[in-house]
Parts: sequence; C-alpha cells; structure tokens
Amino acid sequence: MARKPQDDPKLDMTPMIDVVFELIIFFVVTIKQEDMFTKLNANRPAPSAAKSDSNSDDITVNIEIMPGGANGVIWYNKRKTDKEELDRNLREIARTSKKTPIIVKASEFSPHKALVDVLDCCYKNELFSVSIFTI
Repeated sequence: MARKPQDDPKLDMTPMIDVVFELIIFFVVTIKQEDMFTKLNANRPAPSAAKSDSNSDDITVNIEIMPGGANGVIWYNKRKTDKEELDRNLREIARTSKKTPIIVKASEFSPHKALVDVLDCCYKNELFSVSIFTI
C-alpha cells in the first residue's frame, strides 16, 4: 500500500521542548556546587584562647609606596628610602623576629614594580606577616 503524500508536513516541537526543560531542571537540581572557599590557599591565624605570646615591645614596620619617578618612592617608617636600604633594614628586622608585622601601604597611582620590589625584599628576608593596603 502506498502512502498518501501530505501537502504540508509539520513537526510538533512541544514534546522536544518539554524534554529539554525536564533535562535542564534535572541538571540544575542534581549539580553539586563546589565550595570555592575551602580550596583557597590562605594562611589564617590559629584561634587562641589567651593573648599572643609576642612581646609588648614588638615593632610594626610601616612601608609606604607613593608615585614618583619610574619606580615610585618608597618610605620606610616615614623616611624616604630605596630598595637596597629597605633590604638592609628588613634584614635587621628579620634577625630580631621573623614574625614582625609589616604594613605596606601603596598609593593607587604608584607603579606596581615598587610594590613587587617591597614584597620581594620581605620574602627574601623571610618576613611573611605582610599586610597590603591602598591609600
């Protein structure tokens, strides 16, 4: 028996759209969200019940990076300095205590090279308690 040719065949898309929506709902419901914060490699201080064991005479090193020149201007404890002198000062600090807090304040217009130089000096002298702020 021969089939009768249709004049205008139409494809009904409703069932296909229903299946696609059901698949989307299935994948949205069954997807496992990864917790990105558990995979961050950040050193956080351990909680302690008592005050820290640090001496009351510990100093805080303040380093400011300001715009100026090709490499910026570095201020070490409110005194203008260069990379070599900063390295010597940080070496002296590292001899007394490797846990000395270092606060680096960088102007938003200062060159990045100056910040990298300061961080390199800290890392080279094994001073890892560094906080960075913008001013």
